Amino acid sequence: MAEATNFIEQIINDELENGVVKSVYTRFPPEPNGYLHIGHAKSICLNFGIKEKYGGKCNLFFDDTNPSKEKTEFVEAIKEDIKWLGFTWDKETYASDYFGKIYEFAIELIKKGKAFVCDMTAEEISASRGTLTEAGKESPYRNRSVEENLELFKAMKDGKFADGEKCLRAKIDMASPNINMRDPVIYRILRQPHHRTGNTWCIYPMYDYAHPICDYMQGVTHSLCTLEFEDHRPLYDWVGIELGFSPKPRQIEFARLNVTNLVMSKRYLKKLVEDGSVEGWDDPRMPTLAGIRNRGVPAEVLKDFCGRIGVSKANSEVQISYLEACIREYLNEHAERAMAVLKPVKVTIANYPDGMSEELDFEINPKDGDGKTRKITFSKNIFIDADDFSVAPPPKYFRLKKDGYVRLKSAFIIKCDDVIFGDNGEVKELICSYVPESKSGNDTSGIKVKGVVQWVNADDAVDVKIRKYGYLLNDEEYPGQDFSERMNKESLKVFEGKVEPYVMNNSADKVYQFIRTGYFKRFAVKDGEVLSEIVSLKDNFNK
Repeated sequence: MAEATNFIEQIINDELENGVVKSVYTRFPPEPNGYLHIGHAKSICLNFGIKEKYGGKCNLFFDDTNPSKEKTEFVEAIKEDIKWLGFTWDKETYASDYFGKIYEFAIELIKKGKAFVCDMTAEEISASRGTLTEAGKESPYRNRSVEENLELFKAMKDGKFADGEKCLRAKIDMASPNINMRDPVIYRILRQPHHRTGNTWCIYPMYDYAHPICDYMQGVTHSLCTLEFEDHRPLYDWVGIELGFSPKPRQIEFARLNVTNLVMSKRYLKKLVEDGSVEGWDDPRMPTLAGIRNRGVPAEVLKDFCGRIGVSKANSEVQISYLEACIREYLNEHAERAMAVLKPVKVTIANYPDGMSEELDFEINPKDGDGKTRKITFSKNIFIDADDFSVAPPPKYFRLKKDGYVRLKSAFIIKCDDVIFGDNGEVKELICSYVPESKSGNDTSGIKVKGVVQWVNADDAVDVKIRKYGYLLNDEEYPGQDFSERMNKESLKVFEGKVEPYVMNNSADKVYQFIRTGYFKRFAVKDGEVLSEIVSLKDNFNK
């Protein structure tokens, strides 16, 4: 028996031990009405992880019961996301695969006197539901005969009524303390082409009714849902019991993944795409799996993150700094080091010989422990970042200043001798001298400096646009405010920077730690390539 690490696995272990189930069958059930986001990653890892742990099966099941919002584009994106995370499904199934059987089960409920055709509008039905303390009011059409209900339901299927003119409702209990059990709608009329079945159907089942049927038809043993479906479980069970499902699947709810500063609503993510706030579903600022993938976050990190936060019964919110800490931890071990400057300032080393250059050793990744190096070129003209020089430095400033010293990473110590300003008062060029005896790894100068800065060689540096990202949402939470009121208007900043040619000559998939800057990868945009930030070097997570 596998050791249980959460309450769901404990339930499974108990059922296997007591012979309630002989094997484990789960499913990941997205609706293809948008791209998956990081919250879905938890459900993916849970469902497919249980399959792997118990040697069971897991289907990719598309809940395509609402054709007005669903597209084949979203189906393909979802499949790509799951493959990227490294999981494989046993069967690819759709609710639409079972539309015929779902309709037959509705006929069975009508014959049992457990469903009726209702002429009330959606607004009238909502108004008649009652409240948490008051019972609902029965529909005046609730006691139609079985024969009349069968005739009307067939007429609904045959397209003889307008959208919304009639619906099929389960006949349960209008006084139930659970409002979901107060004669819920299980079929509605909707003339909308379906991405798989076209115009074959003009009536579609509601999710709460189709869900248990589709689970049963697939042989699912454990239907794992997020907590918002807990109040729907009695209806899930009612459908299975009334239709005689044996064995009946078991629904278990778990807490969804919420991360601070991230938009976790498909509806609002869609709005961001449609109003041009982002460049698409796969924009690196988006919390979609496609966006996270484009950002450069390895799939291993996301799976590790989901494993660390665990599975619980209570909703909670994870600090985004924890996710970033997981990303940093992984990339610190695996990313090659390189140098780039976001705001380049030219440095002329006056005492370095004209026309001369030399190759220096640059450690590829200090975390490897193997000491492997590559060559970088040093010459009379280099660039450093404007933020690494100050005309009026504050106390304890260890970077470059007039008449001050600083070490160039993996190179020499330099001293700023003069500053040339542009017409608008900004620093245009620094005239420096270098200390020949201060070469990294063989420093005999005796000069002690505290500051080390990155640089790039001016003769072969590549001009490139460098993107840095902020959060899409300001702060963590503004109670009562809509996402639109929390949007960070400066979530994207673009710099005209300089980078080593090594970065642009290598594979576009390679991730780099730009010294003292952050982790970056190349990213294709409409007008070429940019260097796109994955995560900064600064760690705000309180371990």
